[in-house]
Amino acid sequence: MTENSPQEAEQKRGLSTATLDLPGWTHVYSGKVRDLYEPADDSIREQVGQDCVLVVASDRISAYDHVLTSEIPDKGRILTQLSLWWFDQLGVEHHVLASTVEGGVPAAVEGRAMICKKLDMFPVECIARGYLTGSGLLEYQASGTVCAIPLPPGLVDGSRLERAIFTPSAKAEVGHHDENITYDAMVGMVGDDIAGRLSELTLKIYTTAEKIARERGIILADTKVEFGYDAVSGTITLGDEVLTPDSSRFWDAATYQPGQAQPSYDKQYVRDWLTSAESGWDRSSDVPPPALPADVVARTRSRYVEAYEKLTGQAFA
Repeated sequence: MTENSPQEAEQKRGLSTATLDLPGWTHVYSGKVRDLYEPADDSIREQVGQDCVLVVASDRISAYDHVLTSEIPDKGRILTQLSLWWFDQLGVEHHVLASTVEGGVPAAVEGRAMICKKLDMFPVECIARGYLTGSGLLEYQASGTVCAIPLPPGLVDGSRLERAIFTPSAKAEVGHHDENITYDAMVGMVGDDIAGRLSELTLKIYTTAEKIARERGIILADTKVEFGYDAVSGTITLGDEVLTPDSSRFWDAATYQPGQAQPSYDKQYVRDWLTSAESGWDRSSDVPPPALPADVVARTRSRYVEAYEKLTGQAFA
C-alpha cells in the first residue's frame, strides 16, 4: 500500500487552513468557506440516528477563485442561521439533523455549525435563474442562449425571464471555477431520471423562495443549490447551504432597474475593491489578492446582516 505525500493528503482535505480542535469530532475536509468534521466515535451517530458530518461555517470569504486572508466577522453565523431559516420555509427534504448544543453541536461552534446527514453528493451544481445577469448574460449576448437554452431577443442585464430556467454546472476543485454545462451533459453525468428530479426540485426551491423574498422587498435573481442521495431514507436530499448571499444573487426591489448592473447583497464591495486601482491587484496574475481595508470588511458585513434581517424579519444578534 502506497502512502500519500503530505501534498496529496492536504489535497484530499481540500483547502489548507487552520482547523478547530472539537472534542468528539475529526476534521476531514475544508472548502472555501466551510469545514467538515466526522464523529470520532459512534456516540453522535447513535444520538442523531445515522451517519453524519458536522458542517462548520467559517468567516472566510472568497472572490475570483481565491480565499482571501481577510475575514468577515460573523459571516459564518449569518450564513448558517439564514440557511436554517430557509430550510424551514421550503418544504423539501434537507440534510440538517441538529443545530444546537442539545442536539450534539460543540459549544465552541454553536450558531455557525450544523450536524447533517452524510450524503452521496451529485457532481453538479443546480442553478435556477429567474433574471438574466452574470455569466448567463455573457452567453446570451454571444449566442442568445443560456446553457444552450434559447431566450427571447432584446433582453438586457437584469431582465426578468418569463419563466425561471434550470442551468446546471459541473463542480470544480477548490480554487477553480465551476463550468456551466447543458442539461444533456448533466444527463450524461447522473442519468435521465436523476437529472429530471434535480431540475424539478431546484425550480421548486427557486419559485418558493422568490415569492417569499419578493414579499420582503428583495428580488432573488438566481440561486445555486446542491443535492445528494441519502442512503438511509432512499431520497434525493437538499444539502450544503441554501439561499444565502454566498449562493444566491439578491437585489433590493426598491432600486431594481433593468439595463444595468444591480447592487447585490453579497461580496460586491469585496469584488469592487479588488478590481479597483486602490487594491493594486492584477486579477489575471498568480499573485494572491491583498488584505481588505477595514471599511470594505465593515460594509460587506453590513450587507450580509441586512440580507439576513430583511429576509427573516429577525434582528441578527
